[in-house]
Amino acid sequence: MGIGVGIFLLVVGAILSFAVRDSVPGVSLGMVGYICMGAGVLALIFGLVQNTQRTNTSHTENLNRDA
Repeated sequence: MGIGVGIFLLVVGAILSFAVRDSVPGVSLGMVGYICMGAGVLALIFGLVQNTQRTNTSHTENLNRDA
């Protein structure tokens, strides 16, 4: 989920920063786009770190069956 959200935020941020030429009074859409891209990069990194931690788990089997 984190990787998908990160990619989504990167795309939305790039669109707002580089493709949108409209203006909203009191809001810089370019800056909002850069903030979205920064959040997307952080979400992407966080998602990748979570995935690598998930794959580095080890499973052991308990062979002691005294029951």
